[in-house]
This record gives sequence, C-alpha cells and structure tokens, in this order.
Amino acid sequence: MRVMLKATLDTEKSSEAIREGKLAELIKSTMDTIKPEAAYFMPDEGQRSCVFVFDMQDSSDLPSLAEPFFLQLGAKVEVSPVMNLDDLQKGLSQLG
Repeated sequence: MRVMLKATLDTEKSSEAIREGKLAELIKSTMDTIKPEAAYFMPDEGQRSCVFVFDMQDSSDLPSLAEPFFLQLGAKVEVSPVMNLDDLQKGLSQLG
C-alpha cells in the first residue's frame, strides 16, 4: 500500500544530530530501506520536517521505520495511506 510518512523533528535533537552527522545517516538509511517514490524536506510550523511517499509492503514494517525518528530525533511521526491519480481513478471507477 502506498503511504506517506511525515516526520516533524524536535529542533534541539535534530540540531544535535546534524552536528554529529547522524541526521544525514538516518535519512540515507531510511531512503535505502523504503526506496521512496518521492521524498521532501521542509520547514513546517517552524520545525524541520520530512515527507516520504513509498510502498509499505506490510504494516509490521512501521516500527522499524518510525522508531529511529522517535528515538534519535524526538520526532512526531504521522503515517497515512495515499493515492496517486491512477489509484484515484481506479477507485472512482468502482463506485458504480
């Protein structure tokens, strides 16, 4: 299932991770694992944030993806199912 993971990072913890070179490592590791179709990095409500859109094979993958953001960066993590235009059109065509 295509999902969007949004992580809003704690400023102090993410600043420390940047100084120690750990933020880049975490982002690279996450991207190597999930192979996102899209990844964006931006300020959101005054905090560092990132968004990844990817295919989650199994919901049991969620802890290994989210926990590094929680543990290392004190992040708020949100995961939502999402669709692209093709998915939406396919779903709408099934409405009768």
